[in-house]
Amino acid sequence: MFDEEGRESVFVNRDLVEPDTIIDEERIVGRDEQLESVVTYLKPTLQGNRPPNMLLYGPAGTGKSLIIGAVTHQIIDLCKSKGERFGVIDINCQPINTLDQAVYELVQTVASTTDSEIGVPETGVSTKRKYRRLYELINENYDSVIFILDEIDLLVGRRANDEPAYSKLLYQLSRASNTNEIEGRVSVAALTNDPKFMEDIDGRAESSFNPRDVYFPDYDANQLQEILRNRKDAFREDALQGDVIPLVSAFAAQSHGDARKAIDLFRGAGDLADERGDGAVREEHVRDSQEEIDKDRSLKLVEGLTTQKKISLYSTAAVTRYSKRTGGSVPSPVGFKVYQWVTDELDADQMTRETYVKYVKELSTYGLVSTSRKSRGRGGGMYMEFTFTGDPNAIMDRIVDDTRLEAIADQEELLQSVVNAQLREFQNK
Repeated sequence: MFDEEGRESVFVNRDLVEPDTIIDEERIVGRDEQLESVVTYLKPTLQGNRPPNMLLYGPAGTGKSLIIGAVTHQIIDLCKSKGERFGVIDINCQPINTLDQAVYELVQTVASTTDSEIGVPETGVSTKRKYRRLYELINENYDSVIFILDEIDLLVGRRANDEPAYSKLLYQLSRASNTNEIEGRVSVAALTNDPKFMEDIDGRAESSFNPRDVYFPDYDANQLQEILRNRKDAFREDALQGDVIPLVSAFAAQSHGDARKAIDLFRGAGDLADERGDGAVREEHVRDSQEEIDKDRSLKLVEGLTTQKKISLYSTAAVTRYSKRTGGSVPSPVGFKVYQWVTDELDADQMTRETYVKYVKELSTYGLVSTSRKSRGRGGGMYMEFTFTGDPNAIMDRIVDDTRLEAIADQEELLQSVVNAQLREFQNK
């Protein structure tokens, strides 16, 4: 099968439509202000001084990783020409569960980049020992470093009622040069989708981190078209029909201006054209690729939710799954009672009923649930009712991948009895 001759691929440089590819500055669109800010903040590195810490925030797919990656890539080359050793230590916090795992991931990243021994086991030694190894590797290999912590807000740790793991990590890294644990210059760039990220940081960490803010707004449809046009040389010159880029941009603009989704769709349409043996990318490939993306988008969104939003969504979905009633709608008083039981079982922070309702209502903007106001009749008051637009079972299964909620998944019979007891109580009032 590999030896069989097939049609020529529509791609000539597929890497250009990989979302994490570091691209040349001239391909960056609609981010002049953000690019200028990041360059200004990091310029002291080239003058032998310590740059400030940074907080890059804004919705997903708005260029945060792209800009910081492009700028630091150039600084590496410029420092090398001056005989300076500048290190970029970049991790994504989304799949990391604990502070200990985060520090080990940093050690692994430095060791891999510098072709050094990791020097510590993943388990069996203290987090403090891993920090020491991290600092040793940096001191041996770099004169200055920047830690890039992508999706930092997702590094909450196992217990939500403790100081978040990201707060402890920011505190340690941002003060490492002041305490002489790292001999060179250190800065930290934290990337997040959450505009209120700094509100949950411990006071000491906030004081130590003290970042410069860089805000990344959504792209508009025109900017998305320009982004795709600047990457169309990923395809053969004759491989894109004229309506492909406008259609991809229109779909992405509907997804709140997410450039990463635009690029994923652009690449997916090309992959479909290749799979079908077509010689060009057409509108049908874009529409079919979008349909495939839509099928899994809601489940991917679940992975990026905060722990509290996951617990709120899981509790609400549990009412739909285990209810003996027909219809599948979830009264907010019942969902909240189940939420309280789940948080008690997890020993997690417990929000108010108003906050629980607010979290679930926010999820309606992702297309996971629909909401409506209901009345209990004269004197009975109002409440919200939630209905899942997708499969609540699939959503619960995806949430359980978060290790903090594994314990609840093992108590299925108990959870089912809690759900139906709360439904009975609600109906009898």
